[in-house]
Amino acid sequence: MSQENKLGIVVVGASGDLAQRKVIPALFSLFCQGYLPEDFHLYGLARTAFDHEGFRRKIAENLTCRYTPGVASCADRTEAFLSRCYYCQGQYSSSDSFLDLFQLMRQQEGDGPVNRIFYMAIPPSVFMDVAKALGDSGLVACGDRDEWSRIVIEKPFGRDRQSSDILIQEMHKVFTEDMTYRIDHYLGKEIVQNLLVLRFANRIFEPLWNRKTIHSVHIKWAEPVGVGPRGGYFDGFGIIRDVMQNHLLQILSLLAMERPAKFDAGAIRDAKVQLLKAIGPLSLDDLVVGQYGASESGRQTAYVAEPMIPSGSLSPTYAAALLKIHNPRWEGVPFLIEAGKALDERINEVRIRFHEVPGDVWGDQQARVEANELVIRIQPDEAITLKIMNKVPGLGLELARTDLNLRYQAAFNTLIPDAYECLLLDVIEGDRNLFIRADELAAAWDIFTPVLHDLESRKTVPESYPYGSAGPEAGRRLARRYGFLQGKSS
Repeated sequence: MSQENKLGIVVVGASGDLAQRKVIPALFSLFCQGYLPEDFHLYGLARTAFDHEGFRRKIAENLTCRYTPGVASCADRTEAFLSRCYYCQGQYSSSDSFLDLFQLMRQQEGDGPVNRIFYMAIPPSVFMDVAKALGDSGLVACGDRDEWSRIVIEKPFGRDRQSSDILIQEMHKVFTEDMTYRIDHYLGKEIVQNLLVLRFANRIFEPLWNRKTIHSVHIKWAEPVGVGPRGGYFDGFGIIRDVMQNHLLQILSLLAMERPAKFDAGAIRDAKVQLLKAIGPLSLDDLVVGQYGASESGRQTAYVAEPMIPSGSLSPTYAAALLKIHNPRWEGVPFLIEAGKALDERINEVRIRFHEVPGDVWGDQQARVEANELVIRIQPDEAITLKIMNKVPGLGLELARTDLNLRYQAAFNTLIPDAYECLLLDVIEGDRNLFIRADELAAAWDIFTPVLHDLESRKTVPESYPYGSAGPEAGRRLARRYGFLQGKSS
């Protein structure tokens, strides 16, 4: 399959927020860095009424030239990029709309082989309609020509194991597994990609990375804002499906998996699947769900008062889940994953706490020894911090826990690429390391599907917590039950 073919990138749902704020700006950044072929074209398809010029003006609102020095060169690159952008108004389920798109593409591309990427920046409810319409239109390369087609699908991939399996089966009627790239943008974040390097390229960590040395692992995702304009989408899924079953579970997989046989997509994803299958299904006893109420000041409204949220909604905006990995490396180590909106901080981090030093040889309060921690902060301000004990300078004996701190922006004199830039470049190059395989997705759903069904069948009412607080008290009780230290991230 030639990499020198013309490249056509189709963004389905091109007028939407995801396409306009993330996908298309990431493609522009790749273009500015020279990663897209000169004869590439970008095509948007959506229901919104645009002509080509109107679409280009809309795109231009979100383009920034991070990699192009100088105002003149930025303007030149922007103009060059926009000149390659075209728009087709149509319905997602209509083969005729995609035939119109095909005609537009042929007008720009001419004859000859063309590699194509289809990015589904649309709700999951219309994935299958779009795939069928694409197949019927003849846009998808069949594999017997010197060209390829790839489809990129955004999470959530179904609502549970059954719906996920059906989605995979139906999509495979048009796009094979090798053509399918299930994207989780957290896997494109620089520090998440670094987890494999941190673990397997540093000799010091492997002897420590097990139950004998590690006491607990806490993976936290917190936002200080509510659902806002995403309320209609969010209420159909809730925080577990929106964040936990994908983003946080992917981070856990990279943290806890065994060393892959080699650094390639198959071996890495084999190791992740093996790890996920070692996690037992989550139970209600080890799960807390919450929903934010109004702030104590009354300035921020409760979740059920947000636009597009039905009165009496039981969708959780906070969840804390205790996962147990049943294998020789991790048996007995609690993994707490926690996610919430409208909390008191913005943080996404991994906190690995080591066992305390056995025996206190100092024996007084001033010299109290605290457990070491390795903190990996994914956002904001990416950093890796090792918390160790040191003697405070002076004539007396006083110990204090201090930080060995690697801040990415201070340590590396380079721009940190956006997650979508990394992942879209991987799609173009056919690198599947950071994309989710069908059996991996099934194993992830097996962990959460039973408890999601339990919550819905019992009509479990989430515990209320004030907007801007640390979350529900039940979350702290769950953490204390398994020996996690309390307190705000630091």
